[in-house]
Amino acid sequence: MSVDATTVRRIAHLARIAVSDAEVPHLQEELNAILAFVEQLSEVNVEGVEPMTSVTPMEMKKRADLVNDGEIVDAIVRNAPDIADHFFLVPKVVE
Repeated sequence: MSVDATTVRRIAHLARIAVSDAEVPHLQEELNAILAFVEQLSEVNVEGVEPMTSVTPMEMKKRADLVNDGEIVDAIVRNAPDIADHFFLVPKVVE
């Protein structure tokens, strides 16, 4: 895959970057070098390699996915100007 001058100008426009005509060939070379490197990565054999979350082996911390009220309802509504049954009361604004 390679990038032409028109694509460079389009990328610059989408990124809201001002690019002069003199800069286009240099940016074209840079983008083509990046794409060539990415293509090299596709040649790497990753068969049987497990995804990693870190460079050192570690177990992810997990917690039970439980629904709860946070057990701090009173603290949350303590400073509310008006409450009823642990709910915020707000004035009606639509009629």
